[in-house]
This record gives sequence, C-alpha cells and structure tokens, in this order.
Amino acid sequence: MSGPPEGVSPADVVGSPADVIILGAGPAGAGAAYRAARAGHRVTLLERAGTPGGAAGSFELAGVRVDHGSHRLHRSIDPAILAELRGLLGGDLQRRRRNGRILLAGRWIAFPLRPLDLILRLPPGLALGAMRDAALAPARRRPEGDDFAAALRAGIGPTITERFYLPFARKLWGLEPSELAAEQARRRVSADSPAKVLRRALGGDRTGRRSFLYPRRGYGQICERLVEAAVAAGARVRYGTAAARVVLGAEGVRVTLSDGSEVAGRRLWSTIPLPALARMAEPEPGPEALAAADRLEFRALLLVYLVLDGGRYTPFDAHYLPEPFTPVTRVSEPANYRDGDDPPDRTVLCAEIPCSDGDDLFRAGDAELAGLVVQSLARAGLPAARPREVAVHRLAQAYPVYRRGFDGPLAALEGWAERQPALLTSGRLGLFVHDNAHHALAMAWAAADALRPDGGFDGAAWADARRRFAAHVVED
Repeated sequence: MSGPPEGVSPADVVGSPADVIILGAGPAGAGAAYRAARAGHRVTLLERAGTPGGAAGSFELAGVRVDHGSHRLHRSIDPAILAELRGLLGGDLQRRRRNGRILLAGRWIAFPLRPLDLILRLPPGLALGAMRDAALAPARRRPEGDDFAAALRAGIGPTITERFYLPFARKLWGLEPSELAAEQARRRVSADSPAKVLRRALGGDRTGRRSFLYPRRGYGQICERLVEAAVAAGARVRYGTAAARVVLGAEGVRVTLSDGSEVAGRRLWSTIPLPALARMAEPEPGPEALAAADRLEFRALLLVYLVLDGGRYTPFDAHYLPEPFTPVTRVSEPANYRDGDDPPDRTVLCAEIPCSDGDDLFRAGDAELAGLVVQSLARAGLPAARPREVAVHRLAQAYPVYRRGFDGPLAALEGWAERQPALLTSGRLGLFVHDNAHHALAMAWAAADALRPDGGFDGAAWADARRRFAAHVVED
C-alpha cells in the first residue's frame, strides 16, 4: 500500500489513507463502497448531503416518505445484483404493478402501453397515422441528419415523433429537437421502431415493463442499506462535506474538503459531475480539457411537492404530461409506489419541471411554482389540488444534455480522466450519461470487482465494462 501523495504527511489527513476514496453516495458510489468494503478494502465515502442516495435518495415530508422525482428499480437489473439487494432489503423490496398514464391529444392513455387501451383511447387521426408509419417502416430511408428529430422520424415514424416525442423533448431539454444529437434518441428512446412499440404493448409482463421493484421506505432505502452494509464492513462515511480540491498523483490522491480537512488514498472513484471534477483537479487539466468542461451542459430539475389532505389523490403512480400547455413533465404520487405505512389522511404529489440553472423558473419562489403546478393539474383534467404545505427541491445538474457536437468535448474530458492513473469516473454524472439506477449499480459492481486483493486494479476488466455500459438505454 502506497502512502499519501507526495507532499502530504499523515498528520494532514483524517484517519489513515484509504485504498479507495469515493465521491458521492448515490447508487454508483454507495454500491461501490459496499462491494469494495465487503471485499476487505479500506474505503472512505464522501457525500455533500446529509444522507445517502443523491438524486436517488428519499426524505420525509409531512410524515410521508418521498423521493427526488419518480424512481423505479427495473426488473432488467442484473440478477446477481438484485440477489444482493434482496439480501439487504428483505421483504421491504416489493414487486409492484405499473399504473401510469400519458396525456396525449387530450386523452389519457395507459403507460406502459396496452393494446386494448390503445384501440379504445388513442385519437383516430393519431392511430391511423401511427398505423401508416408502421406499414411504411421497411421503406423508410435512413435519417438525413444526425439529430434527435431525424433519428426518430426514420425509426418510429413521423406521427408519434411529431405528436409525442418532439414536444416532450422541447420540455425536457430546453432545445429544439434538431439541436439535439441523434445519440440522445438512442439513449433515451428504447422503443425506437413500430415493431418494438408493438412488441412491448403485446408483451404483457413477460418483458418486465409492467411491473417494477420498489422499497417500502422509499427508493432511497436502496442506498441507505448499501451504505449501512459498507459501514458494517469497515467503510468510513462522511456526510455534509463536499470535495473542494483534488490532487491527483501517480501513486495516490489527496482530497481537500469544504470544511478544510483532507483525506488521502491510493485511488479516487468519482461520481460527481465530470466537468466539476476537472475544474477542481490538480495538476490543472490542460486548456483543451477545461474548454471541454465548459461546453458540456446539464439540465436542471425542479421538484415541487404538494402535501394534500384527504388520502390518495388518484390510484395512478405517475401522470406524464408531454404537451406544451405546461412546463411540468411528470407528476408522481409516492404512496402509490408501495405498500407502506403512509398516513391515511394525506398524500404528497411530486411535480417535475425541467429548466436551466439560474433561469426564471429555477429562481421562482415556492408559492409561484406551487400555483403553476396546481394550474397545470387543472388544465390536465386532474382533480383539484389544494396543498396545505409546499416544498421545492432544486437540482442544478439533474441529467446531461446531448447537444449536437457534445461528443468532441466529452471525448476530450474523458481522455484527460483516463490518463490519471489513480482516477476512475462512474455513475450518471461522472460518465455524463442518462442511465437508470440499475445501470449505475452495474457500474459500481464492475469497478469494485476490478479492484484486486492487493489493491491493484484490473484496467482491462473495467474497459470491458465501459464498453458494455455504452449500450445502455434508459428505461422509463
């Protein structure tokens, strides 16, 4: 085991040097800490919030456990990882049937799609257009451009693209779809052809898309149990402090924290946003990497929570609102995601509003945002909402934006990171990807499993895992 990086004495750091320092206790960080500590490695996990989970965490509001938006553990998770989660969560990990719906052309349609519901509820003009697009799919040409809109028109056809995906994309990303890279479509639209849409609609629960897994105490219970098990295996965890400076050496790393203290270790595994990591790194990355960090964009997200009296608001877990009459994209009701011990006389709705860090929406007051959500619910034909309490969480960097040309800056920044022998980046923000939590857990398992008993690292195994990760597609 190497000592602290050059220029650092043991007296400068908190505790003894770690084999691995992990930044961020979301699924990628919590999972890696759990696996590495269980394998006998010395792990230090650093999280700026007061609890684990990050955007996949949970908290209590008016006696109801709520998440940071709508989350599900998809049944396509690696069976070996799922087996370990079942061991940690026991009977608290519940299998639930999905019960969402989408407002399209003024009509509510079940989501995931169901054949009978499509026949009965899809507006006739939209249905005929989709059927025509499906019939013409074999003759459709390859996309003429390399953008999101062109890719979807060539794949799923113009009708559903124009009526559903493009309006939704404008809300989600704040850009015209022609400004988004085609890779955005590949990563975010899993049913990208009429045949795939039909297979999913007819597939029932055989595909696992009509049910999901969810913990009784909220989605954050997954990361909470992972961190608890990591601590039981010897990991050190510090909450409420963020990395402010990272010194990367050939033989180790030193991290200066926001409270002025320092930790040192042999390796650094970072799940924080890749551009932020580059800006705090020493030696300073070259001008190409720093310029690349400035060009990569993240979308912000407002989470507006309404506490309502009177029990469940509706029986649905989520309502999707793709149309442009409201900036709200989804409204979820956490109590409908589980069989738990939620109070019977109240419920909480969580409305998601994508925006940009610092724009008018992001800076709007809580009461103004609550009024916007209440108005949006009414315009969608949902029951009247009279909140007794409102809370707003603002996520400045919720998910990456794949603007056309993003791949060049991303490659430059990744090239810098890969040249740092003691550094590994992982997770949605660390790899600038749109992955689900089960994908992030797969990254955590792969990173920890590449760490050899002697502290060495199997770079080839991690490179193979990275190639697998490149094929991930987000599941809604």
